[in-house]
Amino acid sequence: MTILAHYFENDDTIKTYEIIRKVHIGKGYYEFITDNGVFSKKGLDYGTRTLLESLDISNIKGQVLDIGCGYGPIGIYVAKNTTAKVHMIDVNRRCLELARRNSDLNHVSVQIYESDAYQNVKEKFDFIISNPPIRVGKTILYKILFDAKEYLKKHGELWIVIHKDQGAKTVMRDLEKEYEVRLVTKNKGFYIICCSNN
Repeated sequence: MTILAHYFENDDTIKTYEIIRKVHIGKGYYEFITDNGVFSKKGLDYGTRTLLESLDISNIKGQVLDIGCGYGPIGIYVAKNTTAKVHMIDVNRRCLELARRNSDLNHVSVQIYESDAYQNVKEKFDFIISNPPIRVGKTILYKILFDAKEYLKKHGELWIVIHKDQGAKTVMRDLEKEYEVRLVTKNKGFYIICCSNN
């Protein structure tokens, strides 16, 4: 198994090394416990930060799904700043345990459960928000992005971040076959993309 697979597979042989990271997002401060074997263990990555700070947070309401939640920054940020009912899912059990602890650490109430893509998702959402796992490969990535349509309510929105070097322009073009797509912003090569289920 390669080290890249650790983010989206379970490997109990990875030694744990937890650190609490203090993070400033938007107008608030957050604390996240990170560990080996999870994405962006050294702190909030620039793509996720750009995504969160690009959201029209005052417009986020209803049901929100954070798919591939990692240790929890997206779902926790949304829960902290809105009245939305937030679901957070991941296939990596270490991530899920950290997300649960981080939700407590940041005093938010969220639903967290294991799911391989949408396998255990039973509801429909107003927003699906994700820094998707690009390194799983195009087939699985596109399954996550295109199957989102089945889990979005009418006029629901899928928000994602992808770097231009990871094929952001191609992904946008392909998404336009199923969604109404707009480029919200670009920042240091990161594309923040909103896909509406109209």
